[in-house]
Amino acid sequence: MNIEELREYCLKKKAVTEGFPFGVETLVFKVRNKVFLLAGLNNSPLQFNVKCDPELAISLRETYFCVKGGYHMNKTHWNTVIVDGSVSDSLLREWIDHSYNLIVQSLPKKEREKLVKR
Repeated sequence: MNIEELREYCLKKKAVTEGFPFGVETLVFKVRNKVFLLAGLNNSPLQFNVKCDPELAISLRETYFCVKGGYHMNKTHWNTVIVDGSVSDSLLREWIDHSYNLIVQSLPKKEREKLVKR
């Protein structure tokens, strides 16, 4: 997965916007103004941060060398994923989906219902 494939995948999700609130080096994806993924544009290989259930976050870090505690993030809830080819794109997409779904679940009921109706 490269940055363009990551971007396309994220933007296909309902109510997702992209922007650069932290400067031109960090691409941020939000659902209803809540961040679910951040990607550094100057990293080689590609790296991105995703939100994660705390227990799963620890498990992923113990299982996959490419998963670290979230860089510049709350390490209880965020993981940094290094896209070094050691895991499949489908697994990367699962982790992105998990992050997106966690954020959607945290939205007020009215906002969640709007997403379902879209």
